[in-house]
Amino acid sequence: MKTILIVEDTDLNIDLLTQLLEDDYKLLIAKDGSQGVNMALSKKPDLILMDVSLPILDGYEATRQIRKSLPHTPIIGLSAHAMDGHKQKAQDAGCDEYLTKPVNDVLLLDMLKRFLG
Repeated sequence: MKTILIVEDTDLNIDLLTQLLEDDYKLLIAKDGSQGVNMALSKKPDLILMDVSLPILDGYEATRQIRKSLPHTPIIGLSAHAMDGHKQKAQDAGCDEYLTKPVNDVLLLDMLKRFLG
């Protein structure tokens, strides 16, 4: 079973993602960017869902740090910000894809299939 690290600080979003994904994937949860970096480097998940607005260390910087050690792990940036500049900022930090919240389940599942098979 593939492992997904969810880096998200909002309990409602964690619950929604968990309900959507828990039957098909092993899930790891980190509630801030620093914890997300530590979990990514120690657990080496198959994919990371990264909120870009996080406490302690924002998702952009967390992604940059993860990329140094895990250059091929897919990272999907998640944000409530829908403007084009935010997507580009996430991609510049190292995100492979970007979804706005609330997350469209169909788009997310399609991305997961593309990255994880």
